Amino acid sequence: QVQLVESGGGLVQAGGSLRLSCAASGRTFSSYAMGWFRRAPGKEREFVSVISRSGGSTYYASSVKGRFTISRDDAKNTVYLQMNSLKPEDTAVYYCAASLSIATTEYNYADWGQGTQVTVSS
Repeated sequence: QVQLVESGGGLVQAGGSLRLSCAASGRTFSSYAMGWFRRAPGKEREFVSVISRSGGSTYYASSVKGRFTISRDDAKNTVYLQMNSLKPEDTAVYYCAASLSIATTEYNYADWGQGTQVTVSS
């Protein structure tokens, strides 16, 4: 099991940027693919991005591709989500999650953080 704590959320104007961080503790961080998901008000939680254990592979939802960048620093046991050109529709609670394999669906992820709120004003 790995414990995950997100940070970096907040209120930003449309067009702005935020960087989310997810700090992991517990089992070996490098053993996990790390994903970001989000849940907007009144909607189901959805996939945002994932990075492989090596960091060599990344995938993005089409809605964020070209604007968001996922990265990881295994020395710091941390995964990041750099979010640029933010839009009001990016408003959501963002969650990081850990999986033993790279995946875009929730059921592949056993460990989740508590989430961090991102609000984008128009």
